[in-house]
Amino acid sequence: MSIKVSNVTKIYSEQRALDNVSFEVKTAEVVGFLGPNGAGKSTMMKILTCFIPATAGTASVCGYDIAEESLEVRKNVGYLPEHNPLYLDMYVKEYLEFISGLHHLKNVKSRIAEMIEMTGLQAEQKKKIGALSKGYRQRVGLAQALIHDPKVLILDEPTTGLDPNQLAEIRNLIIEVGKHKTVLFSTHIMQEVEAVCDRVIIVNNGKIVADDVTSVLQHSQDADKQFITVEFDKAATAVSLKTIEGVLDAKNLKENIWQIEAAATKDIRTDIFQYAVKNGMAVLTLHKEEQRLEDVFKQLTK
Repeated sequence: MSIKVSNVTKIYSEQRALDNVSFEVKTAEVVGFLGPNGAGKSTMMKILTCFIPATAGTASVCGYDIAEESLEVRKNVGYLPEHNPLYLDMYVKEYLEFISGLHHLKNVKSRIAEMIEMTGLQAEQKKKIGALSKGYRQRVGLAQALIHDPKVLILDEPTTGLDPNQLAEIRNLIIEVGKHKTVLFSTHIMQEVEAVCDRVIIVNNGKIVADDVTSVLQHSQDADKQFITVEFDKAATAVSLKTIEGVLDAKNLKENIWQIEAAATKDIRTDIFQYAVKNGMAVLTLHKEEQRLEDVFKQLTK
């Protein structure tokens, strides 16, 4: 296991930020670490990167204990914290040279050139970091996290401040890096998690409330129901739609568009077509909705 966390608890004064948390992350696995603000995500990441100690419990990264072998842990981890700390008076290349020196890297120039290309900093590499937009500063933070070729990458909201084009580029970078590195990252963008993550861990009030493969988690809530959105060419009524076998509820979204909630015992789309024919109506559109990860997140963190 690249990351192993066992019964970790962190208490700040009287606040229990993490409460007996345990999980494992395999090598070359991309895991989304999700939760509402204050749930304990950043605290867990700071513990794994040896910035703060746990109050109780144990954890290891690449087989190294975070308490007993913290220097070895840091050699194997690339970390981008939530509040990206950078030396604003340094130039981009100068800063990456500084970080390379901290890691005692060889072939510094070629490694910096590789990182600049990988993170899309070519046009900004000769600028001072203080002159960069927030999005480009995030890219510099990613470059410093990757420059020493760590086995584990821990990213705390890495796409903060990125425009849609930049977000897509960084998302693709995470996917590419995740092919041969372990990636643990937090974000509030659910579409990003659905596109990137093999697995999702959701924390709430310091406790893990869900830990599963992304696709399985999406279907874990309300698994006994199905939702159909249908548009007829004529007016329908909730009362008549409820006469369809298995229909539990029918909501009029607008004009002739309805959302139908039904038991998941059988696919009712054929029955909806038969209902339309029986009532002299045509079905203009019909869509069976897949539950979004965002919906699962909301249900688990209420």
